[in-house]
Formats: sequence, C-alpha cells, structure tokens
Amino acid sequence: MRLKLVPRAEPLQSMRVWAPVIAIGLTLLAGFLIFMVLGKNPWLAYQAFFIDPLRDANGISELLLKASPLCLIALGLAVGYRANIWNIGAEGQMYVGGIFASGLAIYFHEVDAPWVLPLMVVAAALGGALWASLTALCRAQFHTNEILVSLMLTYVADLVVKFLVYGPWRDPMANNFPITVSFSDAALFAPLASYGWDLWEGTRINSSVFITLVAIPVAWFFMQSSYAGFQHLVTGEAPAAARYAGYRDRWIIWITLLIGGAAAGLAGVSDVAGPLGQLNDRWTPGYGFTAIIVATLGRLHALGIVLASLLMALLYLGGEAVQVTMQLPKAVSEVFQGLLLLFLLACDVLVKYRVVSLDVNPKALGGTA
Repeated sequence: MRLKLVPRAEPLQSMRVWAPVIAIGLTLLAGFLIFMVLGKNPWLAYQAFFIDPLRDANGISELLLKASPLCLIALGLAVGYRANIWNIGAEGQMYVGGIFASGLAIYFHEVDAPWVLPLMVVAAALGGALWASLTALCRAQFHTNEILVSLMLTYVADLVVKFLVYGPWRDPMANNFPITVSFSDAALFAPLASYGWDLWEGTRINSSVFITLVAIPVAWFFMQSSYAGFQHLVTGEAPAAARYAGYRDRWIIWITLLIGGAAAGLAGVSDVAGPLGQLNDRWTPGYGFTAIIVATLGRLHALGIVLASLLMALLYLGGEAVQVTMQLPKAVSEVFQGLLLLFLLACDVLVKYRVVSLDVNPKALGGTA
C-alpha cells in the first residue's frame, strides 16, 4: 500500500503532548533490538542502563550533576526556539563562558575572597552572551543563517580553549600537560556536603545546581507569563502577525540569542568551577548539543525541559554503566540520544500531517493535496 503525508486542517495538539512519550517508547524498543543484535541480554542491559546508576546517593548526585547544565542550556535555547531563532552553538558559548571564568580564577588564584566565585559566574554569563552576540549580529544585520554561524563558532571556541591550555594558561608545574592550575577554593563551587547535608557526603554534587534551580522558575515566568515571552511566541508561530503588531524582529533576535548564550556560559562555569576544578583540552562534555534534544523533547516548556534533562543525564550515566558491566562502548548512550531525536522528529511530523493511503481522497479527510 502506497502512503502519503497530507496536511491537517489544524495541528493535532494532543500529538504535541504524546509525541515525546511515543518517541521514548520507540527508542526503548529499538534499544531492545540493538542489545539483542549485540548478543547481550536486553533486560540486564536495561537494568544496568536505567536502574543501577540510581541505586545510591552517589548515582543520584551524578544524575543531578549532569542534568543541571543540560537543563540550564536547554532553558536558554528554548527561549530562542519559541521565536524560531535556532541557536545550535550553545556548546561553543559554554566553552567561552568557561574561558572567562577560568581567566578570573587564574588571575585571582592567590586571592581568598568570597567575591571571586560570584565574579566568575557573572563573567561566564557575559562571555557566553558575547560569543552569542556574534551570531546575533550576523543574523540581525546581514541576514545570515544563525544555525551555520553559531555551529561554526563552536569549533572556533574549542580551538581557543586548546590555544590557552597549550599556551599562556598552561600550568608550568603540570609536566607539559595541557591544563591550567587547579582553581583555589575561593573559585570553586562548594560541595553540598559542606553545608551539613550528610546525604551527599562523599559525592561530587556542588552548589552550582542552585543556579539551575533559580533559572527554572525564571525561565518559566519569562516564557509563559511575560509580555516579552508572548512576543517571542507570536514571532515564531505567526511572523506576519508579529510584524503587523509592531514587534521588532532584530530586538527579538538579539534578546533570544543573548539569553541562550548567557545560559550556556553559566553552564560552563558550573562545570569548570565544579567537578573539573580547572580548564583542560579534554573539556568537551557535549552538553550544548545534547541540550538541543532536551529542549525539543521538553516541548520548549520549563517543566518538560527539567524532566527531559533528567532523562538525558540518565542516558549519560547508563552509557558509562554498560561500558563497565557489559563491556559495551560508551557510545551506546549517544546511540540512544540519536534514536530519541530521530523518533521525536518523526512523531512531530504527525502534528501537522496525517498518513493516508493514495486510494483515499485527501480532501475528504479535511486536508489539501
């Protein structure tokens, strides 16, 4: 039977909600088949992937530690995506945020003052926003494609990191390894255990998660309840109506990209001043790219992004777990991420289109041929 996609008269709103659920189910099914092909017991693999990493406080702390920057970046990206501003370069903006924060940590290495870390946080947000402003300038003034510009700038930022750690910022006591000096205590986020929370004793989770906890309600209010958020939504869904209402395209481009860059920069400082404690040439966590999936899976809604970031963080941990227990490559987690995005995009097609047989008259189904 030959099939055809026919536009719906109106988007199917229920499918917007169910698409992520269906995509997750299809991803689990595909993963089940993959484990069988690899000769592994799928049930044991899923136990190692999704259950074993959460059996103790250390596993839960690692989940939150990975979910926090993912959530933070995805919240910033969602602001732009709602306005059809497609920032794909959050990874590079995160690198630049980490560079700005690391520069201050190195400069004030001998200073033991409580203002060092807050200054690093502000600098990281400014650094990420500054890097995103290059994309905003090209899009707003020269009408370039922000997808290509932001993506290419990511590789430039990566090379800047390598230049610094191989050159002027390399620790002279590191035996020629491309790393900076270890940050002082004043330039590090304090472990949560240091606040007297015995549950997190011996874990790596730190106070950087509070940045994300603050960002979640702020992002929700901005996107759901503010006039600026409404402008962005109208611009994305009805550009002609937005222009008729007098909404300024260039202003929205700048605001959305700067917000996304600042959020990515904050994720950068939470990583380098958190579990890493220094800048090195191997700092390529991939959070900026994975956050694209998180924002899409979360339907560009703050609560959905929180849940999606926890799921993607679990995929990271699960990939590490099956690598140890079942001798599978760590890239298994990336396979799951790719499948999830693929199925999600496929399901999203059904929001605006329906599948019909060519023997059926599309006009009888309320669509147009």
